[in-house]
Order: sequence, then C-alpha cells, then structure tokens
Amino acid sequence: MDLQPCPRTESAPSSARCAVVVPCYNEAARLQPLLFSKFLADDNQVDLLFVNDGSSDGTLALLMELRTRHPDRIHVLDQQPNAGKAEAVRVGMLHAMQLEGVVVTGFWDADLATPLNVIPQFLLMLLENPSIEMIFGSRVRLLGHAIHRSPLRHYLGRCFATVVSTMLQMPVYDTQCGAKLFRVTPTLSKVLASSFESRWIFDVEILARFASLRRGDPQFASKAIFESPLPQWRDVAGSKLGPLDFFVAFRDLLRIQRTGRKARHPLPLGEVEPGIRLHRPTE
Repeated sequence: MDLQPCPRTESAPSSARCAVVVPCYNEAARLQPLLFSKFLADDNQVDLLFVNDGSSDGTLALLMELRTRHPDRIHVLDQQPNAGKAEAVRVGMLHAMQLEGVVVTGFWDADLATPLNVIPQFLLMLLENPSIEMIFGSRVRLLGHAIHRSPLRHYLGRCFATVVSTMLQMPVYDTQCGAKLFRVTPTLSKVLASSFESRWIFDVEILARFASLRRGDPQFASKAIFESPLPQWRDVAGSKLGPLDFFVAFRDLLRIQRTGRKARHPLPLGEVEPGIRLHRPTE
C-alpha cells in the first residue's frame, strides 16, 4: 500500500469528527488532566470518551472534574463493576459511534505512552485514504523515533506478535499497542457486537473478527489495515500488565482460535448496557 506520512502541520477536513475511547482503571495517580486539556485546546475535531472501569480510587472524580472543564468535548461512562479493559473499550466504542458526526473512533491508553498529538495524524491518514478501515500504532525502533520499551517486554511482544501473525495469516508487527483508530462502518458494529473472549488481547480478537467477516477477500489485511510506526512511545510505570500475563495471553489466543463466537446484534441506538452509566453534562 502506497501511503505517504502526513505532514504534522495539516489537519483533517473540518466536517469529520473523531471520538477516542480512553479506558481507565485506578488511574488517579497516573492520569494527566493538563495534557488532555491542552490537546483539546489545540485540536477541535477529536472528542474524548473516558470509560471508568470500576475504579476503586479517585479516578471517576478526576474524570468528572475534567469533564466539567470541557463539557462539549469530554464524555464519561462509568462501568460498574470492573469488567476489564476489553469490555471498557468495546462499550466505549459503541457509544462513541453513536455521537453526532463521528466517522472515526478508536482507543488510546490512559497513561499516554503514545502522545495524544498522534491522533490527528492517524485521523488525517484515514480520511485521505478511503480504502483504509483501521490504523494501528506500531512500536518500531527506528532512527529518529523515540521508542523506549523494556527489553523483556519487547522480546516477549515479538514472540507473541509472530504467533498472532501466523495464526491470523496477516503480517502484523504489533498487535498490542494501545493506539488504534477505526473508520465507523457496519462491519465495525458487527465486530463490537458481542463481548470479547479475552480481557487483554482483545486487539487480536478485533483482527480475527474482521478477518472472519471478510474471509471472502484474501487481500483484506493489505487493503484495509495500516500499521503506522510511532514517532514516540515510552513504558510508563504502574502498568496493570506484567510479564506473566503474556503467558495468559497465549492461553487466550488458543481460546480465540477455538471459539469464533457468533456475534449478537448491537444495542439499539441510544441504549446503555446494564452496569454502564453515561454521565451527561446535565447531570
């Protein structure tokens, strides 16, 4: 695919809107409200939808305070009880797709390991290349790129990505980077219609579900998916994912391969799943 990198000075067409989901579980100590506020001040096309995943610290209060500063740009979902990152992302994206004017959604890690200023670059790539349905950040160490990752995580990640690439028959380099955007389509609705098998490697399930729905198109991956090397990424202290979880991920990978659930229909427009509270500006 011949896709040129987007100049950082350009912006996406003003009519297009993007809503990015930020899953949060006990992030009160790591969340950086000032960086989110600065991003919203610098960019007028991206909304943020925070999902509080049953946090037991002050995360929800911090999110509500942040929402009061940007009531038109920030949305907060309170998921109770804790259901895991996968469900937080899935429910959040379904709600994001219902927001007026949103044509692109996705998710971003709350610790901002990938800086927020990458979002407009991804959005522009999607809007200027109609054949692309999703863009994934890829943590590739290249000259001129500031990718800081622990050696253990890097090598475990490379082993895992190799297995995933073989299983899915896709030359994907980095499935687990928490920086991804998707074009809003009926296919995406089907992909998100049912809960994921895994709480952590739902990224792989997303790819597997897309591949299943497009099994009649052998060139789906090369045409619809673009991996973009990130200019900057760093390990942030306090990650909920430890080295042993990589072994759990391999177990989940086998489950994903075996199961292939039939997706149920998504909720009708505007409905909220049990246990999810949507905090609106009027509350």
